[in-house]
Amino acid sequence: MKNFLNDVKILENREIGKDNYLLRVKMNDECIVPEAGQFYLLKCRDGAKILKRAISLHYIDEDERILEFVYKITGKGTKEISEYKKDEYINIQGPLGKGFGTGIKDKTAVVIGGGIGLAPLKQLIKNIKESNRIVFIAGGRDMEALKILENFDSENIDLKICSDDGSIGKKAFVTELLESYLKNGAADIIYTCGPHIMMEKIAEIAEKNNVQCEVSMEERMACGVKACVGCSIKTTEGMKKVCHDGPVFNSKIIIKSLSRMTEEECSAKCI
Repeated sequence: MKNFLNDVKILENREIGKDNYLLRVKMNDECIVPEAGQFYLLKCRDGAKILKRAISLHYIDEDERILEFVYKITGKGTKEISEYKKDEYINIQGPLGKGFGTGIKDKTAVVIGGGIGLAPLKQLIKNIKESNRIVFIAGGRDMEALKILENFDSENIDLKICSDDGSIGKKAFVTELLESYLKNGAADIIYTCGPHIMMEKIAEIAEKNNVQCEVSMEERMACGVKACVGCSIKTTEGMKKVCHDGPVFNSKIIIKSLSRMTEEECSAKCI
């Protein structure tokens, strides 16, 4: 019987750039196979911390039954997860949420990630690259932040790299590379994950160019199963829970909630 709650064996848990870690675990027979863009709740090493930490799926090797997570130390909880050792067991809950729409064929997909927002894009690219043309725009603060790319397969994709300080790739923002590409290149769909302000700008660019866009939102989560309101966000369709309705959303409902929709307008839709 498949189970959403499992103790899995740690194969590797190592730093892959300043404060960024790669965690690889062995799925047991009860684990459910996830989709690109879904996430898991990982138990902290200290049992006194009741709430688990939401970490997106980085990659799954279905043949070897291996799950990969890439996470950033942002507080005590993720710090404790970084202290797990090889051959120890960690409790994971998932897969949870709604992932990316990957049922496309013969399309040009522009995949854009910023910083730790690159993490869920490895599995997405794997799922869509065989039947589509992929333009992958990857950005981060500096070379350390972009060491995560060493864990990606860039074969047969158009990879464009930029950094804030110019230490790797072009000194620019991902939004600048997207606008430059769209001047002469075509896009059927844009997928993105990263800082909210980055995704807001990408959503605006997508809307301006009449391109479908999916954004993967990040919010603090408590339950992960729609039982609380900890990850609720305002959208043009009313309040949505990132853990259940997302984390992946159509950008058309997000862009207006972030930049154009007043609190009164959103509240009216939520009644």
